[in-house]
Amino acid sequence: MRRAFLNPAPPAARPFARLRPARGFALAVLALSAAGPLTACSGDAVRTLATDAGYGPRVVAAPDFVTESRGKEAPAFMPVGVDAPKRPVRAKSSEGQKALEAELEGARGRNESRGRAAESAGRGAAAAIKPAPAAAQ
Repeated sequence: MRRAFLNPAPPAARPFARLRPARGFALAVLALSAAGPLTACSGDAVRTLATDAGYGPRVVAAPDFVTESRGKEAPAFMPVGVDAPKRPVRAKSSEGQKALEAELEGARGRNESRGRAAESAGRGAAAAIKPAPAAAQ
């Protein structure tokens, strides 16, 4: 079915109409082949070329206090896939956990009672203070 409303010119007036998809494909192949050598390079080579051309970041030397504070050897990071070393401190026993919970509950109760005492003292002090009279206009 011909789409007359979308393509008003007859096919004879457009001799290269069938070549449009091939032209797009050819442009894509050309672009990929031109980008091929750049993608094969490592990031350092491209970065070096950009820096030499003036487009890369400026290299700024670290201040003296930074270089003096850093160690001379590389930091020792734990490799991926290796378990952390065993800790010298052991976990609390169930009795120790219960004692700690009781101690913390007692501290919470003491803090709440001190808060209630401070609140009531504040109410008493606030009742004795009268607000300043409004300024006359």
